[in-house]
Amino acid sequence: MMTAATLPPVVYVIDDDQSVRDSLRDLLESVGLTVQAFAATREFLEYAQGEHPACLVLDVRMPGQSGMDFHRQMLQSGIKIPVVFITGHGDIAMGVEAMKNGAIEFLTKPFRDQDLLDAIHHGIALDRKRRQQAAITAELQSRWQSLTTGERDVTLLVVEGLLNKQVADRLHLSEITVKVRRANAMKKLNVRTLADLVRIVQQVIPANPDIA
Repeated sequence: MMTAATLPPVVYVIDDDQSVRDSLRDLLESVGLTVQAFAATREFLEYAQGEHPACLVLDVRMPGQSGMDFHRQMLQSGIKIPVVFITGHGDIAMGVEAMKNGAIEFLTKPFRDQDLLDAIHHGIALDRKRRQQAAITAELQSRWQSLTTGERDVTLLVVEGLLNKQVADRLHLSEITVKVRRANAMKKLNVRTLADLVRIVQQVIPANPDIA
């Protein structure tokens, strides 16, 4: 089974100029990258993006929705693909806003091919890392959900530093029951030490506070 660590990356290109799309495709494919090019942001949104690590090369000025507006929409919609802006009409203010909003790079045409390639590879690396971490978090959440309510209650108090006897007093349980629930929880979470248990809970709870 291929994962975020092994899936080949894809580079998305959104530019209304056919010649620019063709030029970028030739450049990126020449270094072994898979390219999906679109003439408008709407076409990109209609395309199934999949689980491949990716980077988006986005033109700033296009008919209809501009690249800058689309980037804001991406942020609001939770689309987390790293963005590299390209433009023939950029200014400092645009560049500053793009970078503040998380863009990888803001390149003004004509730009060096290597500068674009470096930015894209950086974006792909960031997206691969993000997807790997998301997969790990999803697995940990699945393990946490497998715990019973009682096992979760015990676990949360254990990671606060309470001893089994203190947990038993707090939850009005016998110490034996606490030990059993603690052991079951550690088995389901696939951890052996208290440090590992704390680490997992710290990763799971901030990701979804409601599951506690």
